[in-house]
This record gives sequence, C-alpha cells and structure tokens, in this order.
Amino acid sequence: MNDYVYLFTVFIAMGAVTAAERLLPFACSSWLRKQRWVGVVGDFLPLAIMVLLVLHASTSSALARGGLPVPEAAGVFLTLIVQWFVKKPLLSIFAGTTVYVILVNSLFA
Repeated sequence: MNDYVYLFTVFIAMGAVTAAERLLPFACSSWLRKQRWVGVVGDFLPLAIMVLLVLHASTSSALARGGLPVPEAAGVFLTLIVQWFVKKPLLSIFAGTTVYVILVNSLFA
C-alpha cells in the first residue's frame, strides 16, 4: 500500500472518530437527561477532577524540585482556609499562589 494512501486513510479514520465522539452526546442528549447517574456524575466530577489536578501538580512539582511538597501543601491549605472564611475564589487562589511562590523562591530554592 502506498504511504500516502495509508496516511490519508488514517487521517480520515481519526477525523471520523473525533466527529463521532463530539456528536454522540448531542445525539443522545434526551436519553442522557433521563438517566439519574448522569446527574450524580455531573455533580461529583468537577470536584474530583480539581482534586486530581491539584494532587498531580503538587507531587510532580515536588518531585521536580527534589523535596517534600511543603510549599505546595501550604499553598493549598491557605487557599482552602481563605475560601472557607472569605468565600472569594479569586482572593483564595491569589493568596495560595502567592504563598507557594514565596516559599519556593525563598525557603526551598
């Protein structure tokens, strides 16, 4: 088989799969709205994704630095505390990020 024909076939197949993945939720939307588990997953999934992202970023950053994740834990902890009491997400994220950057650049450099 010619290399160009093979590449063209692969690109067409990838495009068809991508289009199907994007169109399938819209085609099944009426059925999905009736399913109870879809609502449960929709309520739980954003929090689970955020927790996994924070854990992954914290551990990979600490491993790259070669130490314990103390600055990361301090930043996350401060973010949680500020959000708990002040309930301003932008302020919470800014405070946690500031503490993390200060700790990484001064104490753990």
